[in-house]
Amino acid sequence: MRNNQSIVRGAFFIVASEFSFALGAALVKLVSESFPNESIVFFRNFFGLLILAPLLFRGGTKTLQTDCLPIHLVRSGFGIGAMYCFFYAIANLSLGNTMLIKSTIPLIIPFVSGIWLHEKISQRIIFAGVLGFLGVFLILKPDGDTNWASLVALLSSVLAAIAFVAVRKLSATEPTLRIISFFSIFGLFISAIPLIWTWKTPTVRQFLLLMGLGLATTLGQFLLTRGYQNAPAASVGIFTYTSVIFGTFLGWLFWSELLDMNYFFGAVLIVLAGSIVLRSKIK
Repeated sequence: MRNNQSIVRGAFFIVASEFSFALGAALVKLVSESFPNESIVFFRNFFGLLILAPLLFRGGTKTLQTDCLPIHLVRSGFGIGAMYCFFYAIANLSLGNTMLIKSTIPLIIPFVSGIWLHEKISQRIIFAGVLGFLGVFLILKPDGDTNWASLVALLSSVLAAIAFVAVRKLSATEPTLRIISFFSIFGLFISAIPLIWTWKTPTVRQFLLLMGLGLATTLGQFLLTRGYQNAPAASVGIFTYTSVIFGTFLGWLFWSELLDMNYFFGAVLIVLAGSIVLRSKIK
């Protein structure tokens, strides 16, 4: 009975986190209508680090003492690259399509782990990967602009998968706060570089939207962590796909976005592939 309650709590936190992430994506779409992508990424990292600052001061210099600086740099570089691509895709695709392509990250991680960490890739994982990317193929559009934005969204998933595998490697020796802290610090410095030639002072409305983006994504990270603390990924991981539902709903509500049948067929294949990957972890 207690185990079932833990799974219910874990599922609740996962669903809440995915709603926060979808809300953050909607805020990106809103502010991107009048604000450059490079500045959005910078302010996302700025507010993320601002929220994290009290924990950094409390932990002192020990928080940043590490022997894994190169891996932290790899994680930060690929993570920020994924963020640039993801925000670009949000601005140029429907929210539903963007969130659906983002959900391919769990399908890519096993292949990155196989190459980098030499983990075995089972036939079930290979089948799930083929199935999932068949779903992505259905989502890609034939016209150049949409197809390009969809490919950028897919590139975001690949970069994010590499960043997640780097986190897995770091987690063997590094505490969570240190991993997050280095990402926030490196992310802020990396995203500040393009501002040299793209800086634009935000209006009050833009500033509030950017602040909301930082709060929503930070809250999402917190809720996601709580979710996996209450229940194993194999039990509640499937609920991460609720971000697709939330993204589709918010896109319809605020931008009257309508999706074709290819989207729904693609969604079924991607969610099915994700379920196969999660089930393979139970084995």
